[in-house]
Amino acid sequence: MRSLIGLMLVMLLTPAWGEQSDNAPTASDLYSDNDVAQTIENLDEPMYNPFIERYLLDEVRSLRQEMMNFRVEYSDKLNAKQLELATQSVTYSIDTITYFFYLIAGVSSLLVVVGYANIRDIKEKAHTYADREVTKLVSSYEKRLKALEKNLKEKTQVIEENREEIEKTNEIHSLWLRASQETSAQSKIQIYDQILTMRPFDTEALTYKADAALELDETKWAISLSEQALDIDPEHAHAYYQMACAYAQQSDVKVALEYLEKAIALAPSYRDEARTDASFKGLRRLKDFKALTDVDDDASPNG
Repeated sequence: MRSLIGLMLVMLLTPAWGEQSDNAPTASDLYSDNDVAQTIENLDEPMYNPFIERYLLDEVRSLRQEMMNFRVEYSDKLNAKQLELATQSVTYSIDTITYFFYLIAGVSSLLVVVGYANIRDIKEKAHTYADREVTKLVSSYEKRLKALEKNLKEKTQVIEENREEIEKTNEIHSLWLRASQETSAQSKIQIYDQILTMRPFDTEALTYKADAALELDETKWAISLSEQALDIDPEHAHAYYQMACAYAQQSDVKVALEYLEKAIALAPSYRDEARTDASFKGLRRLKDFKALTDVDDDASPNG
């Protein structure tokens, strides 16, 4: 989601096309990656909404569909060209053999005066040679046609796999949109289960399912889901944060602070989120919690 915000921020910072000259500096010349990242960190509220997210997802889907169409068109043209080449080669071979037999017939006619035995020998040798050459040509083109057929099957399989992956991705995006609009934790869990059915190793779905489990006070379940996500990606900050929330709800302060420290080390934005998260309500007065979240004594809600 941060990449989407960065993309939108760069678009906003870029001057209008009509106002740029050939030598005018671009947004990448005026602003570095650090400037963009710093601006994103200082935002008071998100710059996106479900409509913008839907628009971007539709654009991605359209781009993938165009790439898919281009692959199909390229494969069709390539296969048509190879078939045309194979057809021309076979035609050339047939014509060559035909002219060869015409030559033999002419020579045989000229030698008819020599004797029947000589003509028969020439005929037999000519047939033997012709059969041998034809066999070589047929064998060569059979190999080429088999290779072409194998290539076509591989390309067809790749196209089919890409089509299925695009359909699966679109369906998963639709499920994420539904989950973002749901208010019931149980309904969210059902949607995350559908995503995990299609992509069992989706760490985002596992951690968000853990978040929904915490809303139902299922802390052990949330811990189990977060551990599964960490088995897949040991550097997953959201999984560490969900572990911290779960242990905080279980009043296991030491373990909760350890996981919160790991989450903040991987993603400093969790420092701000922890300050208002209801899961850490019982830890806000602790010095270690304040040290992790940079909360001063004067800024404490009950201080």
